[in-house]
Amino acid sequence: MNANSASPAPLSPRPLREAAGARDQVMTARQLREHGIAAADAAQRCRPGGPWQQLLPGVYLLHAGPPTPAERLHAALLYAGRPPGRATVPAQTRGRTASAPARDAAPAPYGDAMITGLAALALHGFTAAPPLLALARIDVLLPRTRRLRSTGSVRLVRAHTLPRPDRITGLPVAPVPRALADTVAVLTDAADVHRLLTEAVRGGHCEAAAVVRELSRARLLGRAHVIDAVDTLIAEGRALAEGRLYAMVDAHALPDPLWNVDLRLPGGPHLGGVDAYWPDHAVAVEIDARTPRRTSHDEEALWSQYARKRETLERLGITVVHVTPRALREAPEQQAEVVRAAMIASAERDHATHVVVLPR
Repeated sequence: MNANSASPAPLSPRPLREAAGARDQVMTARQLREHGIAAADAAQRCRPGGPWQQLLPGVYLLHAGPPTPAERLHAALLYAGRPPGRATVPAQTRGRTASAPARDAAPAPYGDAMITGLAALALHGFTAAPPLLALARIDVLLPRTRRLRSTGSVRLVRAHTLPRPDRITGLPVAPVPRALADTVAVLTDAADVHRLLTEAVRGGHCEAAAVVRELSRARLLGRAHVIDAVDTLIAEGRALAEGRLYAMVDAHALPDPLWNVDLRLPGGPHLGGVDAYWPDHAVAVEIDARTPRRTSHDEEALWSQYARKRETLERLGITVVHVTPRALREAPEQQAEVVRAAMIASAERDHATHVVVLPR
């Protein structure tokens, strides 16, 4: 540009090693206007060999060279967020020249947008997800009502109802179950689906039921390669929950129970199976590992089966403690105290009906 031009002086972004982060190096056209940089000036600086780049429509990278993964994520969220209001400029920075624009310390204006898909899983720490640097595309979840198109390296995923995002490195990121559903929706390789679903549960990111529920909402349970992976996922989740139940009993000094047994009346009908049973106290523990595999009707039928079994056992004087895989993972001490309280209370109850205990 001509040195005598009336246009504002060019921005001189700090080198990456001196920058505070991606938010210093990526700005929207709206933010640039707040700093006195017109669209024509921004376009001039984005010419081949220029100091800037236009990463996405209305989103600029204020340095040459490839963007970092953090800058790509920030740019994708800025593009998808598109807030209707004006960008905020702190009062103490107003009036500065365009050569020294204010660096807004407030959270970036992402609106309701959040990172999802493989990029979200990478941020959650999945080893089965490619590293951010290797991703050709970043998926962004946003409301279905937004009028915006996927473009370049950004794929927009729309939803009627958005989950509450997790915050990772300051960025809004879809929770693991939702990020998995958005990832599985575009995967066709059964091995990839299997690896991601297994890591979700085995790695302690979430429970199997939460993943299956999200896959069901996304109408993905009709795909054969997804169903196969879900079968493995449910078995994996069940095994992990049982392992946590064993660990809970041991860590909190509960008496050793009879593990994985069926209960029957002497010479009578089968009463049902339980995961742990203390015959001296007539206390049973059952892991509630229900997963919404098909329809709400199926889930209601399964819950009715749980409820009928519990009612039958309690009529016989047996206390049934239901625990969820999530509770065993997040609050084992609390679950142990519930079981201990049931054992203590057994001394004040009438004697339970004698039942036959068989291995399951």
